[in-house]
Amino acid sequence: QVQLAESGGGLVQAGGSLSLSCTASGSIYTINGMGWYRQGQGKERELVAQVTSGGSTNYADSVKGRFTISRDNALKTVYLQMNSLKPEDTAVYYCNLRGYDSSSWPPAVLDKWGQGTLVTVSS
Repeated sequence: QVQLAESGGGLVQAGGSLSLSCTASGSIYTINGMGWYRQGQGKERELVAQVTSGGSTNYADSVKGRFTISRDNALKTVYLQMNSLKPEDTAVYYCNLRGYDSSSWPPAVLDKWGQGTLVTVSS
């Protein structure tokens, strides 16, 4: 079993900052990438940012220049620093991990989601 433990989030005023973290544990054989997605009320889930095991990053256009994703491979943790937050950033943010699960052999493809953490930006 693989678990993702998310922390951070909460309520902040527009222009403020928040940080999220997500730590993976359990039967992880390898991690190819970790990232953050979000889902606003009445909207589809969308990619916010992702980082590969090699450190390559990808951001949604709407957060470029404001959000920074980083990763600590040794701790199996991904971080999302969110600055200059806007009301439209309000959403439930989900951590995602893609890799392989070592609980079976050969390792099975792993695409794991966290439980989500709410970010609310007030105007």
